[in-house]
Amino acid sequence: MIDFLLSHPEKIITPLLEHVSLTAVTLVISVLMASVLTILGTAVPVLGKILTAVFSVVYSIPSLALFALLIPITGLGRTSAVIVLCAYNQYLLLGNFLTGLTEVDPGVREAAKGIGMTVMQELFVVQVPLAKKALFAGIRLAVVSTIGIGTIAAAINAGGLGTLLFDGLRTMNMAKILWGSLLSAVLAVSVNSLLKWAEKGVFR
Repeated sequence: MIDFLLSHPEKIITPLLEHVSLTAVTLVISVLMASVLTILGTAVPVLGKILTAVFSVVYSIPSLALFALLIPITGLGRTSAVIVLCAYNQYLLLGNFLTGLTEVDPGVREAAKGIGMTVMQELFVVQVPLAKKALFAGIRLAVVSTIGIGTIAAAINAGGLGTLLFDGLRTMNMAKILWGSLLSAVLAVSVNSLLKWAEKGVFR
């Protein structure tokens, strides 16, 4: 493994940077989408239940199948990968976001209304701060899921650490297989730990 790293550093560093970039772009879009859908879901509870059910069905579809469905529309590459990963993340994010917000003590919400807060003020000033734990849990799950499923995106030329794994499997190169697996695991654990640290800081 060390020999491969020293002789071909670009074959490890480039896929790693591509994977980090794919994860970051996907997470930003996913959180923005989930935030909008959560606001709609809290305003119209029935819509929230429908959205949760729809995305639970989407999450149950194998990733390769979703990639294949999108190829005729968005083609091979990162665009298709980001769309699929964002769709998967909505199940994790939306479920945690809605649960966290709806489980805020109704008495607190009534008190907010009693002092004249608008619906949006109640949401951002009262509910969101009290639901931080559930919000962070959803984001952490989405990040780990994106890093894991993102490796499969290499099958549609989206780059990332999956290229190391697939190349290694195709050529029976154990160094590539081990580096791809190791870096995927380390990236997931590192980002999850970083978010846990950030979560503790926010709670303090």
